Amino acid sequence: MPIATPKQYAAMLDAAQKGDYAYAAINVTSIITINGALKAFADKKCDGIIQVSTGGGEFASGLNVKDAAFGAIVLAEAAHRLAEKHNVLVALHTDHCQPKKVDSFMRPLIAETARRRAAGLPNLFQSHMLDASELPLAENMKLSRELLIECAKNEIILEVEAGVVGGEEDGVDHSGAPREKLYTTPEDMLSVYESLHGLGRYMFAATFGNVHGHYKPGAVKLRPDILKQGQDAVTKKHGAKAEFDLVFHGGSGTPVEEIRETLAYGVVKMNIDTDTQYAFTRPVADHMFKNYAGVLKIDGEVGDKKAYDPRAYLKLGEKGVAERLGSACDDLLATGKTLFGKV
Repeated sequence: MPIATPKQYAAMLDAAQKGDYAYAAINVTSIITINGALKAFADKKCDGIIQVSTGGGEFASGLNVKDAAFGAIVLAEAAHRLAEKHNVLVALHTDHCQPKKVDSFMRPLIAETARRRAAGLPNLFQSHMLDASELPLAENMKLSRELLIECAKNEIILEVEAGVVGGEEDGVDHSGAPREKLYTTPEDMLSVYESLHGLGRYMFAATFGNVHGHYKPGAVKLRPDILKQGQDAVTKKHGAKAEFDLVFHGGSGTPVEEIRETLAYGVVKMNIDTDTQYAFTRPVADHMFKNYAGVLKIDGEVGDKKAYDPRAYLKLGEKGVAERLGSACDDLLATGKTLFGKV
């Protein structure tokens, strides 16, 4: 099955909203991590979202190129081909594009989808994220409106953010953000709805104390009730159809009971990156320690080609990613709920 069409992606989000479950959205940087994601979704009979950050795109483009948009295109094209072999629906998304990177990252990718559509080909990406949380809300919404209009012309969903996700990811460090910025207010959520309603479909990353990275239990104070308060404020004023499709950033390390509480408040997508990075690296490290004399040519020896062949350990990383992502599908109550063949 090819990557989900815009119609299928919309149906995925609608089904998650109606059924109180959410899709795991994993950041990928290579064919290996794409395959790990596809294995997890297929094994769990679960639809999902594969996403590329600016740093992930730059990495994928190679050391001599370092072009985030180009690398994202390469990864997306690979995902389109690889997804054809799996009987689940998968959407492609880009993650955390700051305002200064819009013209070098997001807009070239929108243009690539427009070019493909003109040639009768499917969208390259089904959604993009604008992270303009560094701007005052009015400026954030001004840029969000502009990009939502551009995206809607090509049946692309835009994800926006108001409030700040703490911690550090992909070189963007909000670890010192004021505490109040970590919690989106009902007034801010109303402003987001009233700024964007009617321009096109969007998702909203409202913040409720969530943090990028990994942390020990109790170190982060999540307040999922903030999502409910914001949803209630918006639907009370504008009706039930105003309910947001919410996104949970910083899902790694979150207790399952807190994850599931957010599902009842409209979360349809949860990002997972840190945990899957570790799940990739841990078995690779194990391989290196267990095969130390084989992966290195020690004291003039020749080593063991079977041990230092990258395939020997990278397939272990792929398996680790698939297992951890599969657990996320379970936590999000999405396992077994693929819409493949139904829409």
